[in-house]
Formats: sequence, C-alpha cells, structure tokens
Amino acid sequence: MAMAANSSGGMHNAPLDNSFFVDDDLASDWYIYETMEPAAPQDDMFPSVILDCDPTISPRLYHICMAPTSLAVLVGLSLLVKRRRLYQSCWNGVPGLLSPANFLEEEGNRGLVAAVFGILFSSLCVLVLDKDPLPLITHSSQSSREYWKILALLYYPAFYYPLIACATVRHRVSYLLGCLLSWCHCVIHIWQKVDCPQSPKIYRYYSTLSYIPIILCLVLLSLWYPALFIRSFTRQEETLDKEVTGRGYYKKYLKAVLSKRSQKGSSTKIEESLLSRVQTYLRSYVYTPEEGFRIPLKLVLSITMAVVAVYQVALLLLVAVIPTIQIVRAGMTKDVVVLLVQFGLVPSENPSVPGDMEKELNTVKFYLWSLEVCYICSLVLCCLLTCAMLLRTLVMHRNNLKALYQGAVLDVFYKAHILRPSRQAIVCWMSFASFQTAFACLGLLIQQVIFFICSVAFAFLLVIPLQTGTNSYLFKIIQNMWPFWLTLVVAVIVQHLAAHYQFLEQHPLRKELTNRRALYIVTYLLFPINVLVGVLAGVWRMVISGLYNAIHFCQLDISLLNRGVETFDPGYHAYCHYLKIEVSQSHPVMKAFCLLLLQLAKPEGPTGLQPSHVEEGIQLMQSKKTPPSRTRFKQSRARWWLAYTLLNNPSLTACRKTALSDPTANGTQLSPPKP
Repeated sequence: MAMAANSSGGMHNAPLDNSFFVDDDLASDWYIYETMEPAAPQDDMFPSVILDCDPTISPRLYHICMAPTSLAVLVGLSLLVKRRRLYQSCWNGVPGLLSPANFLEEEGNRGLVAAVFGILFSSLCVLVLDKDPLPLITHSSQSSREYWKILALLYYPAFYYPLIACATVRHRVSYLLGCLLSWCHCVIHIWQKVDCPQSPKIYRYYSTLSYIPIILCLVLLSLWYPALFIRSFTRQEETLDKEVTGRGYYKKYLKAVLSKRSQKGSSTKIEESLLSRVQTYLRSYVYTPEEGFRIPLKLVLSITMAVVAVYQVALLLLVAVIPTIQIVRAGMTKDVVVLLVQFGLVPSENPSVPGDMEKELNTVKFYLWSLEVCYICSLVLCCLLTCAMLLRTLVMHRNNLKALYQGAVLDVFYKAHILRPSRQAIVCWMSFASFQTAFACLGLLIQQVIFFICSVAFAFLLVIPLQTGTNSYLFKIIQNMWPFWLTLVVAVIVQHLAAHYQFLEQHPLRKELTNRRALYIVTYLLFPINVLVGVLAGVWRMVISGLYNAIHFCQLDISLLNRGVETFDPGYHAYCHYLKIEVSQSHPVMKAFCLLLLQLAKPEGPTGLQPSHVEEGIQLMQSKKTPPSRTRFKQSRARWWLAYTLLNNPSLTACRKTALSDPTANGTQLSPPKP
C-alpha cells in the first residue's frame, strides 16, 4: 500500500502557515470533506473534489416510470387470478394471489424470495443516509426529511412487491412479466452506476459499493425468471398448477425418518484423539445439508438478510473512519507534533528544540498508520466472527427443529412449552427475520468497538514498545508492581498444592477432606490475599462476559441471560415463539398426513387411489404398485408407520384421543346390527 510505505518511510511535508498538505495519491483515492476551511486556495488544496453527478436516468425519473409499471403489473396479475378463480373453465384455473411468498410452506423459489428481500433491505440501508429518502420528492427540507423516511419504509416494499408476486402466481404470463420487470430494474441500476460511479456522499465509491448487493440480487432475478419461464414449457401446465407446494419435500422427510434403523455395534466408547475432537468442534460451526431435512424459508431469509446487513454495516464503518485517519496522517505538520510532544503523547529526544521535529513527525504518522491497521484488522475479525456465528446458528436451528419435530420439547426449552399458535407467537414469527437482521447489525457495531480498543491497546502497549525498544506504561506497571503480582501467583499456587496434597484424601472409590484444622487456618490467613485475587477474577469475569456476549449477540437461538430470566431477552423470546409457529404449522409429518387426507377427499384422480391405500400411507412410502401376495404385510407395516408418525407429531397429540375413540376411525366400519 502506497500510503503505508509513505508513512513508514518518512513522508516529508513542509508546513506552510499552519495548514496541512494532502498527497496527490490521497486526494485521488479518498474523498475530502468540503466542510474543512483551509488557508490555502481551494484549487491547490482540493485538486479532485467529487461533485454531484446527475445520471442520464435520474432516480426520480426511474421511480416515476417504474412505480406505475409495477402497479399495473400487480393489478394485472390480480385480475388474471380473480378471473381464473371466477371462471374455472378459462385457462384451467389457479389459486388466488394470497401472499407474496408462502413463508410456512416449502417451495422451490427460495433464492428468488431471498433476492427480493435483499434488494428491499439494501434499498432501505441506502435511503437512511440519502438526502432525498423518497426518490419521488427531491430537494426535501431538513424538517420534513424524517417524515419522508417513514413514508419510504412503506413505499419500497410496495415498489418491489411485483418482483416477488410474479413467482407466486405460478403462470407463464407472470413469469414473463417477472422477466421484464427484473431486466428493467437491473439494466437501469447498472446504467446509473456506470454513468456515475463516484458520488460525494461519505466516500467517492460508497454509493457504488452499497449498491452491489442490489445489483447482484437483480442479476439473480434476471436469470431466475427466464429459467422459470422456460421450465413452464417443459412441464404440463395442469400438473404445474395442481401440484401441492412442498409435496416432494414432505415425502422425502417422511422417508428419511421412517428409514432410520438403529445401528448395531459395540457400545464401548472409543476415546477420541485431540485432533478428532478439534475437527468435530469445527464441523459444528459449519452447516452441511442433510438428506431429508430442509431449513424453513423464514430462516433462510433471516440468515441472508443478516449477511447483507453485515456487508452494509462493515462498508459504512470502513469508509466513515479510514479516510479521516488517512487525511489526518497526510496533513500532519511539525507544529501539531510540537503540541503533541508538549503533552507527552509523543516521545522526543530534544523537546527543547521545537524546530527539529522530523523524527517525531514520522513517529506520529507511524502511530496513525498503526491506528488504521488496527481498525481494519478488527473490522475484518468482527465480520469473520459474525459470519461464523451465523453459520453456527444454522446448525442450532436444525437441531432444535428436529428435536421439536420428534416431540422432545425439553431438549430445546428448559421447561415444558405447548407448541401451539398464540397472539404473541404470531407477532414474534412475523418479526423474527427482522430481529435477526437488526441483531446482526448491532452485534457487529459492538464487536468493532471492543476489538478495536483491544487491538489498539495491544499494539501501543506491547507491539510498538517491543519494536522501538522503548518502555511502555504496561512494562513500567509490571516492573514497579512485580512483588504484588508474584505474591498473588504464589498464593494461588500454594492453595492448589495444599488442596491436592494436604487437604484431599484420595481413595480408590471416593475422595474425602482431611486436615480440617489446617484447612481452617489457611483459609483465615489467606483471606486478604484472596480478596485481591477475587478482584482480578472479577475483572476477568467482566471481560470474558463482555467478549462472549458481544460475539454471540447475533445468535438468537441462545439467551444472553441466565435461565429463569431469559424471557427478558427479546431476541431469544422471539426465537422461542418462532419455533412454536414453525413446528405447529409446518411440521413435515403433519403436512404429509394432510396430503393423505387431501388425496382421500379427491373423488377422482389420475392414479385411482383407494381409500385404504391413502389411509395407510402406502403412496408415501411405496412408489411402485404393491404385489397382491404381500398386501397384508404391507398394510400392517404401513399402519405401524402411521402410528409412529402420529405419536411423534406434537400438533396432533391433543386430537388423538377423540379421534381414536370414534369407532369409524382408522378406516374401521361399523358392522350392521344383528336382527
């Protein structure tokens, strides 16, 4: 890096009238704020100030054209669906447009839904710092800007609604309209950024970098909709329309559950090596797809939005601080260094000679460069830790969902919960993805503050003094207080040795206390020293608690509070209620059972299903026709499988008694009364 080389190699700037000088490289790389008042002329100090750029297609013109188009597409799709519902003979009929996405169903367009949410969230991140939050209204005043921001929070979801609604209709016309809309949005956004890649907002390339997730998501939509449109010609429209959403997944899940067999083998536990334990621990942080299980759509959206939030927040933290540090480093003069030397912030060999400060100037620039390196390293570490925690939370989500699917409520919650919908559970389910996104943003901010302070302390108290050969304040404290630290260390070691050899009597089957009189004497004599040890332990407890909570702040599957008060943790509280809705409404075994009931209700069908076959679940477990000779054996096995699924389905537990008490339950017919 050219700036780092200049700072470490001793950049020379001649001070002129208490003003500061800016490198050509710096001015060409970073945007310099216009609020500064330099003494030198404007042209000399700011050779490349970024001016406002007006693209060929302005944001206002873009929204004026696309907003009515999106509204017309949405109305056209609604009329199309309503007409097909009212006139079933016209175009074979499809379900109505009920929602932008079936969040409680397993459908194949997960990437499309996540892409639209990514566009929506990135647009909201951009408008927070924009002087015109509502693109339809330009040159808004400072007093009315907050009102336009609130209105924009409602405008952008409606603006991008047709992009996600075109996939819900599941028709060729909707796919074609989705292609046209996604192509228009994508081409206009790319055209705007190519036309005006630089902007004066925060950093010259911030606007372009912040729009990268939007452009990537639009490119994904531009490829996804044509693929759906082409696929609609390869499959029969009637089959596509009448297909039950998620049917294939429910069948795969049920087959994976019922095909599990207990592995026979030795029950002796083999001791694992340290390397295998480390590998197992690292694998627990990496989510790998598992056959027969699929993460719910809401979780996919929450993790995707959290990753986009990490990118947007990290980009804002980077461009808001690093340019300022580099501007200060490049504009540092000897007059400022003299002031820093007088305050003792910079060491100097000749503080009485203020005219010769070349070495001190290089030292100050090196310190500023070190601050820059610490900030970037801490930001990279925070992003990696946050992404690792998000991957870890995916693994925990899968384990919790699988446990609740099997009815093991106490394996997830510390006390019994009834898995049924409620008012609070519905509200938490609706806001779960938003909570995950917000917690990821806040967690990254908290981590950046903590790790930046720690990295600066480590660099200036340990690394730089060792590199320059000077004594730091940390070394002076250790040197002056070494008897105190030695006393604490010796006291702790003596207590451990005495507890092991004098106060603990070890027997083959048990351990007992011994020498109790000596134990009481040592406890009394070491009380003052243990108070000082407790102070250090309390500081360590505070540090480790802060680090742990900061790192795991973005995880909603664990509570940052102790059991008994964890309901006061809003993130974990929302997660628990979210699980209740997902398990009670989207249980795969329950959905598979409902599919059987739906097949039974059909008076006719292409396969000619018999009621007994539907009731016994043979169609879920057997793709081929059952031989007549093995019919009774297959029926018995299917009934046992059906009983197994009902016992492990917590959503149907409350209904089993009344259902089984009916003599006609399970296909049993009442015999006619004898005369």
